[in-house]
Amino acid sequence: MDAIVDTTVIVHLLRRYKPALAWFKADLICGVTSTTWMEVMAGATSKASQAHSREMLVQFDLLYPTADDQRWAMAQLERFQFSHHIGKEDCLIASVAHRLQVPLYTHNLKNMQLLLGGLALQPYP
Repeated sequence: MDAIVDTTVIVHLLRRYKPALAWFKADLICGVTSTTWMEVMAGATSKASQAHSREMLVQFDLLYPTADDQRWAMAQLERFQFSHHIGKEDCLIASVAHRLQVPLYTHNLKNMQLLLGGLALQPYP
């Protein structure tokens, strides 16, 4: 596993954003967390949209948080919820990247860099 892709990047791919599509053709082995999977599927507005989202998501390895990841995410939520308005989904997504020590490609750098430091990377402008 080379990297994890955040919900923001998956949404750009679904919307056929050209910089995202160009970046996605890179030879990276990427995964998505189960939290990202659920965020993307919950954003579907119809059965057709849901099917399109599923087609996109099956291209990625599906990664699940462990019990230790959950505890780490809970600690981050308690630490940053009020000071930085970081939500539970961001904490859960970041927890898997933290455990695996792989980059998390995201456009939510404000929150993810706070949680992951240099592991949070913007994949394209």
